[in-house]
Amino acid sequence: MKKNNFTQNYWSDRPVLVTGAGGFIASHLVEELVSRGVQVRAFVRYNSRGDPGLLASLPQPVRERLELISGDLRDLPAVTQAMQGVTHVFHLGALIAIPYSYIHPAEVVETNVIGTLNVLLAARSTGVERLVHTSTSEVYGTALRVPIDERHPLQGQSPYSASKIGADKLTESFFCSFDVPVVTLRPFNTYGPRQSARAVIPTIITQALTQSVIRLGNLEARRDLTYVSDTVDGFLKVAEAPGVEGETFNLGTGQEVRIGELADQIIAIIGKPVSIEIEPERLRPEKSEVQRLLSDNRLAGEKLGWQPQVSLQQGLELTIAWIREHLELYQPGRYQV
Repeated sequence: MKKNNFTQNYWSDRPVLVTGAGGFIASHLVEELVSRGVQVRAFVRYNSRGDPGLLASLPQPVRERLELISGDLRDLPAVTQAMQGVTHVFHLGALIAIPYSYIHPAEVVETNVIGTLNVLLAARSTGVERLVHTSTSEVYGTALRVPIDERHPLQGQSPYSASKIGADKLTESFFCSFDVPVVTLRPFNTYGPRQSARAVIPTIITQALTQSVIRLGNLEARRDLTYVSDTVDGFLKVAEAPGVEGETFNLGTGQEVRIGELADQIIAIIGKPVSIEIEPERLRPEKSEVQRLLSDNRLAGEKLGWQPQVSLQQGLELTIAWIREHLELYQPGRYQV
């Protein structure tokens, strides 16, 4: 895998804050930052177990170099305190599960909208050099045209996507109104090691490894799948790119795959006979289902020098190998919202 061009000397010993640090993408970002000498302050949601999420799976030498802070994005003083003294903020904290947003939309909106507002307020008051805000391709909804560029209309087809649209627009407003130095990234369906089974690729892999039948929802939906190291590379590049404040960048491969074809590809790599069945419980409401996501990533290429390096075949092989070694972390076949 090709390493990114993250400028070592510029970043060495710089203090940065990562919100949602215990999550899937954020844990990989934290690991990469630490490997490059960055002083990482990891903000995770408090719980009485002291559970730092996926940061617990990082190598011990990496964990020892983290400054771990527990709190809640909905608490402005906690966010502001965590941001004191850092130069850069990577804001990845969010509630991201779409099915969960059907059940608890208020919690999703509070975390994703009010939480982002607090991050923006804290960034304004502390004077950070760069705030990287994490959006999602879900804000585009089902593609009205392809490939989807950053000017594509935003469509709130689920409470989750609506909450992220709100967060994105708040971010835009703080740049326009207060010159907060923020840049927005829109990853397209990131996957890789450590991802939970709420996402489709671990769902397919865990079932294919342990069962004779894979139960899925919509097999016709099409997705643009990006391996996690490429997504992390995008975060690193946008954090140091000059003159891109106020802009939004898609991070996707520019290629799409139908979910049914994806399942066939995973089954072929695993190499055992497995059938596929549609389970109604896993289907989204018809008007909420996003049928097609296909990115136009030219802007990220032109202004950030970003290009995906890992093919779908390579990424699936790496992800399958990791999940095979960590099956005890999953409950194959259980529908996870």
